[in-house]
Amino acid sequence: MSRVGTVVDLFCGAGGLSEGFRQAGFEVLAGSDFDDIAGRTFAATHPEATFIGGRIQDLSVQRLLNVTGLAPGELDVLVGGPPCQGYSVYNHNRGVDDPRAGLFREYLRIVEGLRPKWLVMENVSGLTSIANGGIIREIQDGMNALGYEVEFKILKAEDFGVPQERRRIFFIANRVGAPIRFPSPTHGENLKPLVTIWDAISDLPPVENGASEEGQRYRTAPTHPFQAELRSNRKTVSNHSAPKLSAVNMERMKHIPSGGSWRDIPFELLPEGMKKAKRSDHTKRYGRPRKSDLACTILTKCDVHWGAYIHPEQNRALTVREAARLQSFPDSFVFYGSKTEQYVQVGNAVPPLLGRAVANALISCDESLSQEKAVA
Repeated sequence: MSRVGTVVDLFCGAGGLSEGFRQAGFEVLAGSDFDDIAGRTFAATHPEATFIGGRIQDLSVQRLLNVTGLAPGELDVLVGGPPCQGYSVYNHNRGVDDPRAGLFREYLRIVEGLRPKWLVMENVSGLTSIANGGIIREIQDGMNALGYEVEFKILKAEDFGVPQERRRIFFIANRVGAPIRFPSPTHGENLKPLVTIWDAISDLPPVENGASEEGQRYRTAPTHPFQAELRSNRKTVSNHSAPKLSAVNMERMKHIPSGGSWRDIPFELLPEGMKKAKRSDHTKRYGRPRKSDLACTILTKCDVHWGAYIHPEQNRALTVREAARLQSFPDSFVFYGSKTEQYVQVGNAVPPLLGRAVANALISCDESLSQEKAVA
């Protein structure tokens, strides 16, 4: 595949967004993140790129230019997702006072010095409700002031073949006068069928609660094109171990059928705090999704107490590898660190298939980028 352009990934984490761009034919030159453990994963899975650790506030434009060998104005795309916990709909104290809520200004500082042709910034959809849209306007105004035309849109990951309900806001901008278009859905009504949980994970070997299946062979040959693509030519499975749940949680799961939740657990087995809950509340907690469902949003821990993270067949929580599949990470991604750190890397990432769709949309807009695209 010919290179279609160059990419630098700020707040790269494990590298989900840059992986999507790489699949579309871009060359990833560098990634930067404060999380050194995620950086180990990024470095191992992006051997062509340089990982730069440390705070974004301490990252100079000159260092990025030195690492990439580029001059200002030569980079094709700067991508990044400033840490979003301050904005997340799951953070009930979210707002502009959260210290993480201003990190997009560091992204803009790097933009001013690098002068890339294109910008892609992503974040949680809850960004739209902060300060009556004030953060959105500040991002737009900041990009406009640097000479970029910018548009934003909330994209649904499942529309692009990701087996998960996930909403992300994307800002796409350029200074080259090219039109800005967002990717058109490829999956859904009158399109390709949505990819379900079972389409994504049914070929992975069974795992007992608290046990590891590192290095085990797949349970079956690929039964769905999604599995075949993510497996590629791998023969064994990594990061496939289940968290060890308590005896009471194991007992609770025995009562939860396919499509069920905490409401199927006998009252005396419920956590004390949930004994007072209305049956209309917390619909995802202790959820066991149907095989035909989309996964709920993969967060930074697949805690059965907080979401529908029980395996469709087995009495256990989802493994890191299953969460990574539901995020559309290739099986070649080996996540480093403790199991807790691995879940964080997976949950914080942009699904690579969603990133690839955005990357291909940029290629379709800009004649200066090669017309050779990755096969979707």
